[in-house]
Amino acid sequence: MKTKQIERVLTPPPPHMVGDGFRVHNYIPSGLGVGFERMDPFLLMDYNSKFYFPPTDKPRGVDVHPHRGFETVTIAYNGKVAHHDSAGNSGVIEEGDVQWMTAASGILHKEYHEKNFSKAGGDFQMVQLWVNLPAKDKMSAPKYQGITNAEMKKVALPDNSGFIEIIAGEYNGKKGSASTFTPVHLLNAKLNKGGKAAFSFPENYNTAVLVVEGSIKVNATDEIKTDGLGLFKNEGEEFTVEATENAVVLILSGEPINEPIAAQGPFVMNTRAEIIQAISDFNMGKFGYLE
Repeated sequence: MKTKQIERVLTPPPPHMVGDGFRVHNYIPSGLGVGFERMDPFLLMDYNSKFYFPPTDKPRGVDVHPHRGFETVTIAYNGKVAHHDSAGNSGVIEEGDVQWMTAASGILHKEYHEKNFSKAGGDFQMVQLWVNLPAKDKMSAPKYQGITNAEMKKVALPDNSGFIEIIAGEYNGKKGSASTFTPVHLLNAKLNKGGKAAFSFPENYNTAVLVVEGSIKVNATDEIKTDGLGLFKNEGEEFTVEATENAVVLILSGEPINEPIAAQGPFVMNTRAEIIQAISDFNMGKFGYLE
């Protein structure tokens, strides 16, 4: 099989604040410098690189906001996030956990630093992805998947290389517990220094790797350091990741949906008319109520 090569390696774009609790580098789409289509079905990647928040009695975060037409996936590496939404879901995402929220037809949502984490302060590190939905599923019922680290499928690698956590999709025949509307692979590679892992995804899948900790070499040639992103060409299928020091790497690969994308703020639909409808529905209270 042909090797899937790196197209380019990116360093983190300048950070900006989302609310007062998330200091993020927007890798997708801004960091790539191209439209939403380049990493379809991944519409957005906000990466909160490791950042120290001092103690506070009032939890930092993002107040009530709507979503329609896609899913939000929050992956916690350091710190804890509490959340609740207008569908009645609530909980805390602890270190290593994942929250997979399908906004679909519409939901109100808020997320903020968990109370005890806020009081103590500490390092905070998260990734939030927006995953697009096909037109036929954009107006389906909202749902929520909470995936704890304990229940996540893990695959040990040979030669004490480390292990792979499967959030969605599969690795070496083992499947992750997240249900997805289109084929999506989302994996955490936790590698010891010198550890190697091999991956294979279809040529047309949009694929990238984010180095959350440590540093790696891809295909023994392209070096990516902490907080860097490697974007792959849509050619070839297989690639290797080797840790040049202990590393945590987020691997994302998905089949493009290849439908028109109309986006405005927290709404992602297929046409401008659907965006206008989403704004109208939100203003009329059709997304429910949330304090």
